[in-house]
Amino acid sequence: MGQCVADESDLERTEPASSRRLEQAREEGQVPHSRELAAFVVMLAGIGGLWATGAWVGRRAQDILVHGLSFGRQAAFDDHLLTATLASLGLEAMTLMAPLFLLVVAAALLTPFLLGGWIFTTKPIAPDLARLDPVKGFGRMFSMHGLGELVKALLKTLLIGALIAWLVWREGGALLDLPGLEVGAALAGFGRLLFLSGLAVLLGMAAVAAIDVPFQLWQYYSRLRMTREELRQELKETEGDPQLKARIRSQQREMARKRMMAEVPKADVVVTNPTHFAVALKYDAGRMGAPQVVAKGMNLVAGRIRELAEEHRVPILEAPPLARALHRHVEIGAQVPAGLYTAVAEVMAYVYQLQRFAEGQGPVPVLPSAIAVPADLDPGVPD
Repeated sequence: MGQCVADESDLERTEPASSRRLEQAREEGQVPHSRELAAFVVMLAGIGGLWATGAWVGRRAQDILVHGLSFGRQAAFDDHLLTATLASLGLEAMTLMAPLFLLVVAAALLTPFLLGGWIFTTKPIAPDLARLDPVKGFGRMFSMHGLGELVKALLKTLLIGALIAWLVWREGGALLDLPGLEVGAALAGFGRLLFLSGLAVLLGMAAVAAIDVPFQLWQYYSRLRMTREELRQELKETEGDPQLKARIRSQQREMARKRMMAEVPKADVVVTNPTHFAVALKYDAGRMGAPQVVAKGMNLVAGRIRELAEEHRVPILEAPPLARALHRHVEIGAQVPAGLYTAVAEVMAYVYQLQRFAEGQGPVPVLPSAIAVPADLDPGVPD
């Protein structure tokens, strides 16, 4: 009985969606989106653009209208001239409205960033005969999602309608006075009422969007929730896939090798075997208690370390026992152990003498030979 209850709980979607599940949903074109938010942002951009450029647009529109209604006798009897005039006026009108149009288009394109971001995939528009199933279509229409959309549409209509009704009741007198005003005053009054109407609609849409966005996010993540069994299966697939693990390890090794190679030009000296091993050392007396291994490698990697050292004029010193000991006992980024202090100190002294000679402040240094390494730290000559 207990096992049965446990199995049933494992099949219930009680767990949040994993990052892999969310990524797969994005690849399939499933991202959270709110039509109400998109409509609000587009309308906000339109009303804001009109408010910012309304006076300029009005003057330019008046000029275009005056120009269009003013023509001489020749234009009235010349079809070609009339056509050219109309084309010119149309182009001016399009140019006049282009900034507002571009602002609205930009708002429509940028709105997806507010929730799920842009996504480029053809899966949502791929042919799917299951979408033509009338039974499933009716099921979607009368589902809880369809009912929620219907309720939302009704509430939005009632809210915006109530705001418009309140505005008409409040500004009814000003609206009835418009026919008795001069043309300029009437147009100004009409523009004010139009702006107030747009603002009322915008406020209503903002309220609807503020409710719809959290609801859409909740619905999206609820739809992608997973069962415990699905989480276990996903974990088994990602962590148990030997090819995936090998690929991850290969990428990690490659990244570590690149970081290591980037440190070779900064090294003070490279100690070599000379062909099997190469170890790059760096010492900063102000920050380090002992010299530090910044790069090491065998065979091909050792050859690449030597090449980089030669390119950047980093001193290279042949000391096979020391190179073997450093490669075996010191990890990259670690400091030299106490047992190798004497040997490494001899190498660093040579490097400093070499630097002084290069600066013209000292004699030619004597290349150290037979640098001693404790027997228990020398792994011996490789096979």
